[in-house]
Amino acid sequence: MRGHQLMWEPILPVTRRPVFTRVNVPYTLQRVVVDRVDAEDGQYDVLHLGTDDGKVLKVVSVPKDNWETEEIILEELTVFQTQAPILNMELSTKRQQVYVSSDEGVVQLPLQRCELYGRDCADCCLARDPYCAWDGNTCNRYFPSNKKRARRQDVKHGDPMSQCYDAEDGSESVEVTVVYGVESNSTFLECVPRSQLATVKWTVQPPQAHASRELLQSEDRMVHMKRGLLVQRLEPGDAGLYSCTTLEHSFSQVLARYNLQVIPQQSMTASQAKAADPGAGGAGLRQGPGGPGSHTQSHTQLFRNYKDLHMMGAASMSVDEYCEQMWHREKKRQQKLRQLKWKQTQVDNRKARVRRHDSTEDITIQ
Repeated sequence: MRGHQLMWEPILPVTRRPVFTRVNVPYTLQRVVVDRVDAEDGQYDVLHLGTDDGKVLKVVSVPKDNWETEEIILEELTVFQTQAPILNMELSTKRQQVYVSSDEGVVQLPLQRCELYGRDCADCCLARDPYCAWDGNTCNRYFPSNKKRARRQDVKHGDPMSQCYDAEDGSESVEVTVVYGVESNSTFLECVPRSQLATVKWTVQPPQAHASRELLQSEDRMVHMKRGLLVQRLEPGDAGLYSCTTLEHSFSQVLARYNLQVIPQQSMTASQAKAADPGAGGAGLRQGPGGPGSHTQSHTQLFRNYKDLHMMGAASMSVDEYCEQMWHREKKRQQKLRQLKWKQTQVDNRKARVRRHDSTEDITIQ
């Protein structure tokens, strides 16, 4: 202190309060590097924080008009496989990287990953990331420009209506997915919000009704989860059009729509009895191509799709664990399909190259 007398008293921020505060979290903040970023509506200090369990938080503090600040967590990444404390962090604005070290090793993280904010102007604006802006086609890195409206960005307010000309809820453009549910069973409707700050609202419109009503979290059989809505013990009156809407900064957006159709339990019981009893004509119906057996086949296949729902109670599995397992199973299936498509594309390209190399031209010398 004798050599640095100015450090005798702490230097407080302009707002006379901490820039970023986290309570009731299972980690503590240990390291920090700050990057001052130029945005469309001013300069912002982006904090890259390292924790004692191997996480890196990217945070921006947005000042308000009344000398208050709004803390926005842009990203929260787990950079190491084990919960190793972050020992050191270095920022390179030239390379646009932040280097993080621990006992596990050293990793480099990009300062911006604008492609994760979606392909719409509204999603890019709602992210409120000073590094990113909408360039008219994609959410890309922001560069200061003298051209008016060259980059659409609003970090302070995050208002897509003032930045995006095509900002609307998009309810008509969202495809309606038909979902079948068996009476007295459960059905899960998936809806993952694109932002952690968004509020999810579910509405349902019965088949004969002209207006929809909001599904409250206090309703008994409707379980609101992070990845969607779980409808327990289906009843015939649960059929209808379900819509998932997110609300953020007074901007609403429809993410998913489902047409839920409830199959009566009696129909399922009758279909199972016909399929299991050959003497009742079930075997003959199944063999008839395009005949009445196709109706029995559809109900039998539908029952097979819903047989996993009974495993939830048999295996003493909670609702969250069951839905998480089903989500990972569907994700693996889609990943396998993408790999098969990629392999088929490589085979087609290889065949095309062989045909080009084998083709010869007749040259006539006169």
